[in-house]
Amino acid sequence: MYDFSKKLKLWAIGFMVVGAVGIIAGFMSAPSSVEEVKEILAHDAAHGGGHDSHAETTAHVTENGHGNEAHAETAGHSDDAHAEHVLHQLQNKPWSALYVACFFFMMIALGTLAFYAVNRAAQAGWSPLLFRVMEGITSYLPVGLIILLVILGISTVGHGNHLFAWMNPDLVDPSSDKFDKLINNKKGWLNGGWFMVRAVFYSVFWIGYQIISKKLSRAQDTASDDSNFKKNFKLSAAFLVVFLYTESMMSWDWIMSLDPHWFSTLFGWYVFASMFVSGITVIALVTIYLKAGKTDYLPKVNNSHIHDLAKFMFGISVFWTYLWFSQFMLIWYADIPEEVTYFVTRIQDYNLPFFGMLVMNFIFPLLVLMNSDFKRVNWFVVIAGIVILLGHYLDIYNMVMPATVGTQWFIGLSEISSILFFLGLFIFVVFTALTKAPLEPKRNPFIHESEHFHY
Repeated sequence: MYDFSKKLKLWAIGFMVVGAVGIIAGFMSAPSSVEEVKEILAHDAAHGGGHDSHAETTAHVTENGHGNEAHAETAGHSDDAHAEHVLHQLQNKPWSALYVACFFFMMIALGTLAFYAVNRAAQAGWSPLLFRVMEGITSYLPVGLIILLVILGISTVGHGNHLFAWMNPDLVDPSSDKFDKLINNKKGWLNGGWFMVRAVFYSVFWIGYQIISKKLSRAQDTASDDSNFKKNFKLSAAFLVVFLYTESMMSWDWIMSLDPHWFSTLFGWYVFASMFVSGITVIALVTIYLKAGKTDYLPKVNNSHIHDLAKFMFGISVFWTYLWFSQFMLIWYADIPEEVTYFVTRIQDYNLPFFGMLVMNFIFPLLVLMNSDFKRVNWFVVIAGIVILLGHYLDIYNMVMPATVGTQWFIGLSEISSILFFLGLFIFVVFTALTKAPLEPKRNPFIHESEHFHY
């Protein structure tokens, strides 16, 4: 029906091929023995200390399960024990890079799904012309979730990575010298079987709504009444209620449990704000792309629609900043050791990505998108959108990496390759989905209001 997917298909496949090769190379380059790690540490020490100089400041829970106390005593550990710990960090690095990129693109689709449901439930009059764009983006959700479930499943059975420290059975074994009382107290929630059951439930619920809602939307095009529209309205309203619970629990399970000694009651909202603004940003970028050039695939979408999307990009960026500051300020002010270690680690060992993320996610959108006129300039919105997406990738990076690779981090082959692979997959799936139905919905009761949306 449309030929724009052909223009992107080769690029998308190229990204996936290059990314896959880089991912494999990243896994192959990871050390496989303690002896290799000792050589790496010796080389780093001979050239100024490398990452090892940070050993006493890392605050995440390690394989021995004793968290900060273990790092405070690093100098007294045997060389073999320290080298084994670094080995796990370096082996985690390609897995962590893959996990961050996989989660990031999945959350874009999930954030778009939430925004789509909000507009459906609110019976918004401005957005029906954008529904097919949203449905195309959410088509990536089943693919992204399946890959993510595979990674979580591999982590659960304990093969290949040590991403989730609490999955080490020694930590909940009272007879082990690695026994961790805090993690043992959480084993009713944090155990492999129940963890995967919840993960499958979240995924089935989200994918189920995405499939059913899209089916009702397309059925409305040829319907003789508004019954499909009404069903979609009721379904979306019900979905949003359950979604808020499942999204919060997902953020606890898939992100916060990487640091099992730390928790935040704001974390679910914080992750939601990140995925929500990322999803809205991609809606804006895809819409602008479809309108670009001589072939305008969305002729009835006007600058007012782009302006509203940019307003949401700006507003949710401010909301994200509010949540970030609320979480940070309360923990900093209370100064409880069990809480502040989360930010101490990130400020000391991840200084550049930590503060760079704040600039990209708040200061840049604030300066670029505050002016109402700029929100109607497509290239301004595109630049702001790209920076926002990179900033929220760094946000996920800052959530995951300190807990999984500690001080052994750098953005290199594994990270770039993982981004390229999932970017290619995302583009391929989304633009293929956009060719499956007319980009302009038919018979939506609010379609005429959307067509004449101006202010």
